[in-house]
Amino acid sequence: MAQSEFIEANKEIARKVTGTFEKIEDAVTGGYSKVEDTVVSGYTRVEDAFVSRFLTHDGETVEEAKARLKKDQEEQNRCGTPQRYFFQSQEGKPTHRAAA
Repeated sequence: MAQSEFIEANKEIARKVTGTFEKIEDAVTGGYSKVEDTVVSGYTRVEDAFVSRFLTHDGETVEEAKARLKKDQEEQNRCGTPQRYFFQSQEGKPTHRAAA
């Protein structure tokens, strides 16, 4: 009889410990999710501001600019052509250098 009481007590302790670990796990993963969401939304705001300021054409929305840039990048990757930067030489002739 005494041994079965110990077994039942051990099972009850195991249930409580498992429940505590699950609560800790939920708290940690919930906190991580909040941090992740905050970082991603902050990055998206910065990205949208950059695209809006420097990469949109007249009358183009941020979403349209992102779609255009993605299409251009996919086309360059498909064709295998490296992106080139053009410079003016001292003689006034355009020169180019491959992107590093």
